[in-house]
Amino acid sequence: MTRRVVITGLGIVSPVGSSPEQFFTNLMSGVSGIKSVTSHFVDQLSTRIAASVTDFDAAAHFSKIQLTGIERFSQFALVAAEQAVQDARLVLDESEYSRAGVYMGCCLGGASTLEEGYVEIFKRETPRVKPLSVLLSMNNAAASHLSIKYKLQGPNITYATACSSSAIAIGEAYRQIKHGYADVMLAGGSEAMLTLGAMKAWEALRTLAQEDPTNPGASCKPFSKNRTGLVMGEGAAVLILEDAERAIARGATIYAELAGYDCSADSSHITKPDAYGQSRTIIKALSDAKLQPQDIDYINAHGTATLAGDIEETRALKQVFGVHAKNIPVSSTKSMHGHLMGATGAVEFMAAVLALKHQSIPPTLNLLEPDPECDLDYVPNTGRVGVALEAVMSNSFAFGGTNAVLIAKRFLA
Repeated sequence: MTRRVVITGLGIVSPVGSSPEQFFTNLMSGVSGIKSVTSHFVDQLSTRIAASVTDFDAAAHFSKIQLTGIERFSQFALVAAEQAVQDARLVLDESEYSRAGVYMGCCLGGASTLEEGYVEIFKRETPRVKPLSVLLSMNNAAASHLSIKYKLQGPNITYATACSSSAIAIGEAYRQIKHGYADVMLAGGSEAMLTLGAMKAWEALRTLAQEDPTNPGASCKPFSKNRTGLVMGEGAAVLILEDAERAIARGATIYAELAGYDCSADSSHITKPDAYGQSRTIIKALSDAKLQPQDIDYINAHGTATLAGDIEETRALKQVFGVHAKNIPVSSTKSMHGHLMGATGAVEFMAAVLALKHQSIPPTLNLLEPDPECDLDYVPNTGRVGVALEAVMSNSFAFGGTNAVLIAKRFLA
């Protein structure tokens, strides 16, 4: 016997807003969080744009002592989780601690600490690495901080599957509840890798967007003929997942039912996306949700604005949805918040859940001239309000070939 899983709380720190409502309002308004890089190392970059979180004041949330042991990506996660817990009005008693857990996604962990450590070792005559470097930089630090703060004694796992990390974290947390291993899960992702080393590494891979000459905020152009690549971002998103019966019994406000999930591998290439692998994942997620392709009303695409990625995702959607593919609104919100790497799946799934709540679809910004091979309804430039949405889908397709798809639908008790 399986149980139904619902979403009762949302929290976010992002380049386009650090509350769920601000985040979604800005998406609908076409506000771009992509800006010119202002860091001290900007002159060492060829690609000088990023989607950074500029309104985050760590001192407003943490003491000086706390900040010595909590890296930026963990700070983001703690603030997003606090929002989500408050939003859900979630209170656990001692008897529930062992039935509650945390699953997070993250690619790089404490990137700033790692970089500072390397600089100390290789450039200083008398290197002194921070005593807490390991604890600051480890990928599972954010999840561990959440587990400790909220006394979550159930499963505590961090997933690192590149761009699908946090989507898989949410999906696997859903399975924990669905199959009876947990009653409550905090799930999401966090990332803060806008450092010189990380940005230079992505530059070398030749996947980053060129800066738009007239407007840095317009540099990410998913599905456009003139797209040039992705824009790196940072932030965190955390969702509260609960057993539906528990949520109803305590009178929780329910955003949606998390109805379907699948993850699978392309098993073909470390960087090249594969439409067949992606379509297989979508089909299995639909099956898990017990939905037909025609039941999906909106798709938040992976939509990185890379040349190959957007075409392969378009092909995958056509393979699954057939002639119906052109009837489904699809958008890439990365055009506004950038690519948050290990956090991006959670951020984009949250956008889809909020679309369901508000019956509104955020746009794909900067889509002025579509690529002829990307010929679906990619909701160009202007969001749509008053749209009837019953079920929504979010795609996350990663380097390494690990794909994840999440499906939410309106909750009917």
